[in-house]
Amino acid sequence: MPNGSKYWRMKYRFAGREKRLAIGVYPKVSLKDASAARDKARASLNAGRDPSGEKRTAKLLARQSADNRFEAVAKEWLESRKGDLAGSTWKKTEWLLETFAFPWVGQRPIGEIAASEMLAVFRRLEAQDKLETMQKLKQVSGQVFRYAVATGRAERDPTGDLRGALKTKKNRHFASITDPEKIGELLRAIDGYTGQFTTLCALKFAPLVFTRPGELRHAEWSEIDLDRKQWNIPGEKMKMGTPHIVPLSSQAVAVLTELQPLTGKGKYVFPSVRSNRDPMSENTVNAALRRLGYGTNDMTGHGFRSMASTLLHEMGWNTDAIERQLAHAERNAIKAAYNRAEHLPERRRMMQAWADYLDTLKEGKKKNVLPFRRKTG
Repeated sequence: MPNGSKYWRMKYRFAGREKRLAIGVYPKVSLKDASAARDKARASLNAGRDPSGEKRTAKLLARQSADNRFEAVAKEWLESRKGDLAGSTWKKTEWLLETFAFPWVGQRPIGEIAASEMLAVFRRLEAQDKLETMQKLKQVSGQVFRYAVATGRAERDPTGDLRGALKTKKNRHFASITDPEKIGELLRAIDGYTGQFTTLCALKFAPLVFTRPGELRHAEWSEIDLDRKQWNIPGEKMKMGTPHIVPLSSQAVAVLTELQPLTGKGKYVFPSVRSNRDPMSENTVNAALRRLGYGTNDMTGHGFRSMASTLLHEMGWNTDAIERQLAHAERNAIKAAYNRAEHLPERRRMMQAWADYLDTLKEGKKKNVLPFRRKTG
């Protein structure tokens, strides 16, 4: 080198490209050791492996083994799940660990953490009656420990020893309105909403598409195809990680067409009132329902899903089509593929019929009569 330093380098070709492998500094690395390293690299080449790639992998594994703190392992595990989890789920998991786990066990070697330490972490949440958050943190922590076991930095998952030691939160159903006459009253109340126009449009749109609230507020204009009358939600935004198509009724298209001049130049269909760069808050729709006089035990943003599911079944629509439109998981992979491909035409008819039915309820017509779908065959 120009400064007089001497380095051992091995020049070679791999996959048609010329590359160099750094072996070490002379005289710290002797000729004998450099020759041995060269022979080892040649053996890798003969086996079809890139010596430089193997060196990088070895460094990475060594670095992983050296940093065995709970926080470091958790962040590494999180990074490995980036392609599997929806963006919102990934961020919420990161927040959960950073807020409720890292301050207490983040700097502890993960292989030395006992069940009693994790019990203390979870009981801080239990004492605040945040049982759902506690259960989620326990689930995520268990995944981190199992990842540490798989990567050789822990012997076992101590959270498994806490079964029965913590309170459990009973599953509750989201409040929903399923009585046709009361649905009509709700829809008329929504039409009379006097708050932000974007919130009004979200309230009108929600019962027409009955997606999960997180999917609704994260909707992007790039996903909306008004010509084909459909909303294409990418897999990373879906709870099950599978792309989802939402056929849009003419009423849903009308809502979007009216909103487009206001938010269409931005990213989100329903942006935050504070910044167009962020989606609508997760509390916005529920807060608007409270403003309309509907309490937490009366109706929620998630309740539009139960509303649609209950009445569409009563109207005689195909259960598979309804479940597919709700984006519920289909355990049978073959049947799931069939549902995605074969039920879309029926789902388009169903979504338009549903929107038309909501209009009749809003107008106060046929309050006690459901428009049953004609059976074919």
